[in-house]
Amino acid sequence: MTARELALRVLLELDGMRKSEELLNRMLETSGLGKSDRALAKELVAGTLKYRLQCDYVIARFYRHDYAKAAEVLKNILRLGVYQLMHLDRVPRSAAVNESVKLARKYKGDHLAKLVNGLLRNISKESIILDGWTADLPEAKRLSIIYSYPEWLIARWITRYGIDAASTMLAHGNLPPATGYRINRLKTDPENLLVKPELSDAKRVTGAEGLGHFFFSKSFDRMEPLLKEGLVSVQNPAQGLTCLMAAPEPGSTVYDMCAAPGGKSTFMAELMENRGCVIALDRTAAKVARIASNAEALGITIIEPREGDALTFDPGCAVDTILLDAPCTGTGVLGRRAELRWRTTAEKLRELVELQAAMLDRAASLLSPGGVLLYATCSVEPEENEHQVEAFLQRHPDFVMESSRLTLPGSSEGFDGGFAARFRRKEA
Repeated sequence: MTARELALRVLLELDGMRKSEELLNRMLETSGLGKSDRALAKELVAGTLKYRLQCDYVIARFYRHDYAKAAEVLKNILRLGVYQLMHLDRVPRSAAVNESVKLARKYKGDHLAKLVNGLLRNISKESIILDGWTADLPEAKRLSIIYSYPEWLIARWITRYGIDAASTMLAHGNLPPATGYRINRLKTDPENLLVKPELSDAKRVTGAEGLGHFFFSKSFDRMEPLLKEGLVSVQNPAQGLTCLMAAPEPGSTVYDMCAAPGGKSTFMAELMENRGCVIALDRTAAKVARIASNAEALGITIIEPREGDALTFDPGCAVDTILLDAPCTGTGVLGRRAELRWRTTAEKLRELVELQAAMLDRAASLLSPGGVLLYATCSVEPEENEHQVEAFLQRHPDFVMESSRLTLPGSSEGFDGGFAARFRRKEA
């Protein structure tokens, strides 16, 4: 199997629930592909998902029939080909065309292989004039094609944040996502770790006291030994700031309601100096096992991984701090999880808002007087953030909000977008 065929299979098998990264990694495990082909497969999946709308727009202008009626396998073969022609300069044009033709012949026969060959040979950067083709379209429609985002979402962002901020967010989401790492303060510190020769290109995150994070854009292989030793873990600094806002005390009891894969649970345990208790809940046994494995690698002993539903689970003890990193639309991380662009809908947003409210109410019922509730999302939609906070405070007058933070994608270099609010329950 080639890298391109593996990418095609991922795109075909991706359904409305699974994450493309998880499906891709599972297929790569048994693929036998070498390092460079594995990297190409990852690039093709992520890029084709990101630019799906733009690719479809371009294909439809060259397709001689009704493209909407084309088979999904043909659509995805064409999308892969067009993505390479438009966005991967390192891939020779001949390879992008010829490999797409081979896939079409294998999956749909000689007739459609000829169609793919003819269409892709007519497409080049010179023959694509997106700015000209879209110049007279309404702004949200034009930007949806230029940046390959859903039009309804862009219209919301323009209304909420203005055209300049919206454009920045869209452009940021199409950049390769930055990989952030957190230094495990239980085993080392920035001064000792970042002087290592292999980390000479690391860029430390500054401006937030207590945030031991850095960005590293070089080969992941160089980080593997540090990850295995538990000296660092992968975490975007935006997630780290959420834990700093929660500020759990050493010796206290913390409940992380939606913990997998455990990044926030482990950071809070590090902040607590590995003293106290962190109850880390998730709904599936596999994810609970992953939390335990991540904690063990970091040398953390105070995490109690538990399986259960956050709406009904009872920690069975007094809780000083609750972190609710709630299920959300993920509109702050669309550059990292490209398929969310096409899964998020206005109806899905409404469903999630109801779930978030129910989970907030459950958290409020479990928190000890004087305790801290930290509500977080990786969304930039007001219904999931500011409006949710306002509604919660109206329902729970025994809580006060102490602080909040909204980060828009692209507003801080390398940071994911998201929201966090810190509440405190009044003393009885």
